[in-house]
Amino acid sequence: MLLNQINGKMNRYIAYYRVSTSKQGVSGLGLSAQRTTVLSYLHGYKPIEEFTDIESGTKRGNNRENLKAAINRAKELNAILVIAKLDRLARNVRFITTLMESQVPFEACDMPHASPITIHIFAALAEHEAKLISERTKSALAEKKRLGFKLGNPENLTTDAIKVGKVVRMKNAHTNENNRKAGALIVSLRNSGNSFYQIAIELNSLGFKTRRDCSFKIMQVQRLYNRYNKTA
Repeated sequence: MLLNQINGKMNRYIAYYRVSTSKQGVSGLGLSAQRTTVLSYLHGYKPIEEFTDIESGTKRGNNRENLKAAINRAKELNAILVIAKLDRLARNVRFITTLMESQVPFEACDMPHASPITIHIFAALAEHEAKLISERTKSALAEKKRLGFKLGNPENLTTDAIKVGKVVRMKNAHTNENNRKAGALIVSLRNSGNSFYQIAIELNSLGFKTRRDCSFKIMQVQRLYNRYNKTA
């Protein structure tokens, strides 16, 4: 946590929230959780101002007027821009680059110690993964259709099936996301000359956990390096 002393000397914060759909924006779904995360990060102290953008998750543009307003306001007040979760801010490298080039200091509650280089790596990884998922989904659907499968099987839409599928997908996605982020960071740090021991210490300090929710040791670091190192 990068807060200064609490008693009147704390850095001033501007909060920025983003919800993915107009429905979430109207109902407050997602927004309330983000506010709670930010307040917890600031130990209950409220941000000076809050800005919220409502945007479709499939919209590729970077036109987020309230983020621009939040950046300008942070510049005016010499404040820090704080967000609840990094992947809610952007899955687009150019967008992250624009924010970094604005020279406004910002912090993500889920990665308070992440450096700008680390954040850029995660953004690039998220953008690449989003493209791969889209391509795989389209290819799989096209192949099923070619083979004569009827898409949208009603048997898969029962309440119990939906609940079970959601739990499994969330668990797998969480594990895979953590591995991908850790893997990208490991490769970057290793290629910069860090030892596996040093990398393990860095991962643990950033709050990363292994698939079994344990702290990283040299062996796990080596495994992820071998998996994600494209030059291996």
